[in-house]
Amino acid sequence: MDRLPLEAMPDALPDSIDMEKYVIGTYYVGLPPMIDVREVAYAAAVEQSTGTWTLVPGETVAVRKRHVAKVVGIYEVPAYEYSIPRDAERRQYIIQVAFPWENFGQQIPMLLSTVIGNISLGGRVKCLDMRFPKSWLKGFKGPKFGMKGLRKLLGVKKRPLLNNMIKPCVYTSAKMGADLCYKASVGGADIIKDDELLANPHFNTIEERIPLFMEALDRADSEKGEKTLFTVNITDSVPKLFENAERAIDLGANALMINFMAVGYSAFRHVCEDPSIKVPILAHMDIAGAMSYSPITGIATNLVIGKLPRICGSDITVFPAPYGKAPILKERFFAMAHDMIMPLHNIEQTAPMPSGGISQGMVEEVVDDLGPDIVIGSGGAIHAHPDGSTAGAVAFRQAIEAKMQGIPVSRYAKEHEELKRAMESWGSGRTGFDL
Repeated sequence: MDRLPLEAMPDALPDSIDMEKYVIGTYYVGLPPMIDVREVAYAAAVEQSTGTWTLVPGETVAVRKRHVAKVVGIYEVPAYEYSIPRDAERRQYIIQVAFPWENFGQQIPMLLSTVIGNISLGGRVKCLDMRFPKSWLKGFKGPKFGMKGLRKLLGVKKRPLLNNMIKPCVYTSAKMGADLCYKASVGGADIIKDDELLANPHFNTIEERIPLFMEALDRADSEKGEKTLFTVNITDSVPKLFENAERAIDLGANALMINFMAVGYSAFRHVCEDPSIKVPILAHMDIAGAMSYSPITGIATNLVIGKLPRICGSDITVFPAPYGKAPILKERFFAMAHDMIMPLHNIEQTAPMPSGGISQGMVEEVVDDLGPDIVIGSGGAIHAHPDGSTAGAVAFRQAIEAKMQGIPVSRYAKEHEELKRAMESWGSGRTGFDL
């Protein structure tokens, strides 16, 4: 049997390919010791591009040359050179595969189908990263606002922004929600967010909620002399998602929110790139754990929550923080924030919004870790403050002010009653609090 020309093989040196024509997937793969990793990698590359488990007539040399994916790296960790331990249950690899992006175009659904589609069923396989060329990214518009745009819109130059999610998560009375909105806003919240569990139910519709919340924000803004955004949750089935977006804007909404993984990246991108929508859009990360939290399967959180929603157009992305209730390693936390803010060709930064049980005493650590160009997400620590929601928001702003002035938050609390009461209730994210 004649061998295929080298350029038609599912194999290449990374130095030899035109990087602008390929998206490169990086994977963790764990295999039993007797399995030939190169055979597995080549089979996966073919499976996800031109062929199947057996050669088919249409898979010609010409088709292969143009469309076959290429294995461009196989790295074993640890890298055995002369023997394999007899008790080794499996061998661990990092594998890189280059996929011609012509195969799937400048869109997310077929990207995912290609780069992690059928191979996600192959056992210990986790997609750790995707390298996107400039040529592919040009097909996306990215965030309309991002952190820079939010600062300009809100008139906040340097400090972190403060977000508050209305709690309880689901509630019947839109008037009650609007009252909580007013109290958190007048206390200093820059952004009020619907909880991800409340979108457009019959008992609390966006038609009822938006006018009440915007009226509450108008009152609060006039009193505090600052502007506040309300990210109304428009998550729904695909046709209704687009209808909700249009309806929310007509009702006067000044920001939107979407549970982006629940509706899908493509639907989320459609709303973000709609030229008629001229307000910031917040992406909420629910369901991400189902795709990412296994250490040996799925897609890493830096992609699922960090890079992909940013490419689709998220202005603010909520992601789990390791300070409060969220179960996430700090390394993964940093990786998500990293992929939201680092230069990415034509794609602007997304504003990182760490969230999940963050209280006032944790502000110092959050800002030390990520810097001031963030949105701090808080729910219960505002609404459960002993002196009410307004005091809870004031306490957060006091903690932020202390950090921006270089004053330890614990010391600042001694002279600021709202912050003092908050830290007596929940302590500090680092060492607790002792007056």
